Amino acid sequence: MGKSTKQQKPLNDLSRSLTPFDPNRTLTCVIDMGKESWLVGGIIPGVDRQPLKKLEADEGRLVKLLDRWRKEAERAGHKIERIVVAYEAGRDGFWLARWLRTRDIEAHVIHAASVAVPREHRRAETDRLDTELLKRAFLGWLRGEREHCKMAAIPSVEEEDAKRPHRERESLVGEQTSIINRMKGTLARLGIRNFNLKLKKAPDRLPHVRTPEGEPIPLNTLSELGRDMQRLRLVREQIRQIERARLECIKQAPNAGPNAMVLLLARVIGIGIETADMLVQEVLSRNLRDRRAVARYGGLTGSPDESRKKRREKGLARSGNARVRRGMIQLAWRFLEYQKESSLAKWFRARTENAPRLRKKMIVALARKLLIVLWRFVRHGMLPEGVVLRPAH
Repeated sequence: MGKSTKQQKPLNDLSRSLTPFDPNRTLTCVIDMGKESWLVGGIIPGVDRQPLKKLEADEGRLVKLLDRWRKEAERAGHKIERIVVAYEAGRDGFWLARWLRTRDIEAHVIHAASVAVPREHRRAETDRLDTELLKRAFLGWLRGEREHCKMAAIPSVEEEDAKRPHRERESLVGEQTSIINRMKGTLARLGIRNFNLKLKKAPDRLPHVRTPEGEPIPLNTLSELGRDMQRLRLVREQIRQIERARLECIKQAPNAGPNAMVLLLARVIGIGIETADMLVQEVLSRNLRDRRAVARYGGLTGSPDESRKKRREKGLARSGNARVRRGMIQLAWRFLEYQKESSLAKWFRARTENAPRLRKKMIVALARKLLIVLWRFVRHGMLPEGVVLRPAH
C-alpha cells in the first residue's frame, strides 16, 4: 500500500492576505471613520511622506483622493496596479467596502478587536495614532504574516437583509418585556400584584381593578397604563407580522439554501422556527473553515490565562457573535429537556450527576458541542446518536 498523503488544511484568507504584495505597485490606504468625517492615511510608492487627509464622510471625495495619490505615484515613476483600502468594522458596516469593490478598489474590513494596541495604563489616543496602528496592522496582513489583524467576511446586501427579521424580532421581544415589567412596577407601587397584564382582555379589566384599600387606580396612573397597553398591543402585532412573513417566505421557496437549512434544523425536536432561523442566518450559512471556527464565531470558546505556574480560565471569550452565544446556551438547556436519550444529554448528565455546581459551566461546553453538531447536520447530514427528529413534511 502506498503512503497516505496528509490532507492539506484549507487556508484562512481572513487572517492573512494570499495575494503577493508588491509595495512599489500598490497604493495602500486606511480610513479612521467617524460619523461626520473620515481620516485617510496613505502609503504612496515613490513618495517619502505618508499623507494624512481629513475628509467629509463622502465616498466620492474618497475616490478622488485615491485617484490623486495614484497620479502622484505615477509621477514618481511607479505604475499603480493595485489599490487597497481598509477600515475598522463599526457603525458604517460593509456598504463602503462593497461600493469600492464595484470600482476595482480592493477593500477590506478589519476586526477592531484584532488590532494590537500599546498596553500602557495611560497611552495617547488620537485619530492620527489610531490611523498609524491600522496602517501597521494592515501592512503586516498584506505581506501575508499571520496575527497582525483579522478581516471580516464582507456579506452581500441580500445576506445582510436576511438577518433583519430575526434581529428586529429580538429587539421587539425585549421591548415587549420592558413594557410589561414597567406596568408591573407601576401596579406594584399601588399594592396590586395579582393582575395578569398578558391577558387579551386586560385593557378592559384595568379600570375595574382595586387597590388593597378598595380604591380604584388613580386617573393619571390609569392613563399611563392605558398608553403602555397600546404600545404592548402594537409591539405584539409587529412580532406576529414578522413571524407570518417568515413562514410565508419559507413556504414560497422551501428549497432555497437558507430556507432548506431552517426546515432541516427545525426537524430536531426542541428547536423551533425562530431559533433555527437565527442560527442559520447568523452562523450556519456562513462559509466557516472547521468546527473550531464555528465554536469561535459562536463565542463559546474559553479564554485561558496561563503564565508560568498560573493556570486559570477567565470565562468565555467575548469576540464571537453574542446572539449565537445567548441563543445556544438557552437551546442547550432546552435540548436537555427534549432530547434526554441523546448522546449529548447523556454526556452532560454523566459529568454533572455528582457535581451539580458544575451544571452552569458544563452547559457552555454542551452548547459548544451542540452548535458543532448542528453545523455538521445542516452541512453533511450527520447527526449524533439518540437525537429525535420530527417527521419530514
